[in-house]
Amino acid sequence: MTDAIPANRARAAKNGSAAAPARRRRGGLGRAKARTGLLMALPAFLFVAIFVLVPVGFAVYLSFTDYPLIGPDHWVGLANWAFIGQDATFVHAVLFTLLYTVIVTPAIFIVGYGLAVLLRRRRRGSTLLRTLFFLPYVVGLVTESFILLLELQPGSGGINVLLRWVHITNGQTAWLVHTNLALIAVCVIVVWFASGLTMVLLMAGMQGISSDLLEAADIDGASWLSKELRVRMPLLRRTIAMSLIISVVGSFLAFNQFYILTQGGPGTSTDTVVMWIYQVAFVQLHLGRATAMSLALVLLVGFISFIQFYALRDREA
Repeated sequence: MTDAIPANRARAAKNGSAAAPARRRRGGLGRAKARTGLLMALPAFLFVAIFVLVPVGFAVYLSFTDYPLIGPDHWVGLANWAFIGQDATFVHAVLFTLLYTVIVTPAIFIVGYGLAVLLRRRRRGSTLLRTLFFLPYVVGLVTESFILLLELQPGSGGINVLLRWVHITNGQTAWLVHTNLALIAVCVIVVWFASGLTMVLLMAGMQGISSDLLEAADIDGASWLSKELRVRMPLLRRTIAMSLIISVVGSFLAFNQFYILTQGGPGTSTDTVVMWIYQVAFVQLHLGRATAMSLALVLLVGFISFIQFYALRDREA
C-alpha cells in the first residue's frame, strides 16, 4: 500500500508535466487570437479616433476660447457657455425647434404608420405605391425645398394658382413672409419627405410579426383595432422607438428646409438652433461661442433620445 502512493504521485507528476506544454500551447494560441483581434479592430479604432474623438476633443477646447476663425485664439473659460443662456435669439431658436419637433414628429409617425398598415399586405399595385411614397426620401429634402420655394411664389406659384382656381384665396398669398404660414409649409413638406422612411421601417417590423399571434387574436374575437393596439404595437416597440428617435434627431438638426425657404425670416422668427449656430459661426465669426452652442445641442438631443429609449424600452420581466 505504501509503495502504491509514491507510484501514484509519480504518475500524477508525469501527467502534469505532460499537460503543461498543452496548457502553454493553448495559452499562446489564446494570446495570438487576442493579438489578431486587436490588429483587425485597429483600423476601425483609428478611424473613430481620427474622425470622431479628435474633432470632439478639439470642439470641447474651442468652446472655452474666443476662436475667431482668422487669427489667434484666447482662453475665455466658461464665458461662451454662460453666454448661451443670455442669448435671446438662441433661446428663441431652441423653443422654435421644440415647437417644430412637437408638430412634425407625431405627424410623421401617424402618416407613416397609416401607410404601413395600408401597404403591408401584398396586393396589386402595393409595390408601386410603396415606391411612390418612399420616393420623396430618395429625392432629398434640398431638392424638394427648392421646388416648394417656386410653387409658393405669390401669383405664379402652382399652389397659389390652385388656391385661386378653387376660390380659397386670391392667389397672392406670400407664404414665406408670415411665420405661421411658413411653419405650416415647412411642416407639410417635411412630413411628406420623412413619412416614407417611417412607413418602410414600420412595415418591415409588421411583416416580421408571427401570423400565429394574429390568428390567436382572431380566435379570441379581437377586433382590428385591438390587434393593432394590443398585438402589433407592443411587438413593434423597438421599431417605433427607432423611427421616433430618427424623427426627433432630424427635427432638432433641421437646417436645409428653413435655410432655403425662409432663411430664418421674417426676422429671426423661424431660426432653428442649427441655423443660429451657423449664423454665429460663419457670419458673426464667433466660432468658440458657436461650438459651445453645438455641444449644448448635442447634450440636449442626447438627453431627449435617452428619455425616448427609456420610455419605449422593452418591459420584459
